[in-house]
Amino acid sequence: MMAAAAAGPRRGRRGREARASLAAFLLGASVAALPVALGSPPSLLAAPGLRGRLALALHVAGVNAALLLLYPRPLYKIAVRACFLGFAFGCGLLLSAGRSAWRHFGWYMCSLSLFHYSEYLVTAINNPRSLSLDSFLLNHSFEYNLAALSSWVEFTLEKLLFPELKQITWLSTVGLLMVIFGDCLRKAAMLTAGSNFNHIVQNEKSDTHTLVTSGVYGWFRHPSYVGWFYWSIGTQVLLCNPICVVGYALASWRFFRERIEEEEITLIHFFGEEYLEYKRKVPSGLPFIKGVKVEL
Repeated sequence: MMAAAAAGPRRGRRGREARASLAAFLLGASVAALPVALGSPPSLLAAPGLRGRLALALHVAGVNAALLLLYPRPLYKIAVRACFLGFAFGCGLLLSAGRSAWRHFGWYMCSLSLFHYSEYLVTAINNPRSLSLDSFLLNHSFEYNLAALSSWVEFTLEKLLFPELKQITWLSTVGLLMVIFGDCLRKAAMLTAGSNFNHIVQNEKSDTHTLVTSGVYGWFRHPSYVGWFYWSIGTQVLLCNPICVVGYALASWRFFRERIEEEEITLIHFFGEEYLEYKRKVPSGLPFIKGVKVEL
């Protein structure tokens, strides 16, 4: 009874965090309504004048003031991150709505911000015990941040030197479809795994750990990694970044190969023959990655 009583307030706190993050995300995304308020075209961000810049600055200041008034410090830390991602999503919508050379970058901004916010929201719904600020994955790793920065630099330089390269709409559409497929597959994997899913590889088996083999786990052993793999490459196809397409593919493949081998050692330790049988029947889902080798 004591454990159940303790779980109730904990779930209530996590529920408040999820609701606060969603409200803040939507508040940040409301920047997309600025053109309506100003009577300006949707391409406000493509070539903003003084009026547009002032409106953006006032929006950011006003939203941040509202968050400070609405939420105590623990919730504010969550809300300000969600609001930042919502603001990026809204700015992406503004760029996407126009016909400027930055239109496809707007698609990318929407994809990137929605990916990171949905990681937090799905974790809050699915496995609130593991929920933390790190669930946004904004501080995933130095390498991840460097890769993102590299893609922005490549896009900007190639846009200046080879502007026609960034206007291949059919290729960007293919990239957008890869992004949608990858993100949907990853979120489906998270929801299917439920409380078994964690952003950190677990080294100790808890009483609630079970081997999930249904749903998307019947297609691939590691559907969340498959989704992230194709999502990450898709972002660079979307941006028409030839250098980063190759770089992301190689770096992601190497990262997931090592991650899968590490994780499968733990899974074999947790589930033994049950996992080995599953491993024999279902592929990893990633090209040329078979997982940890088991000596018979």
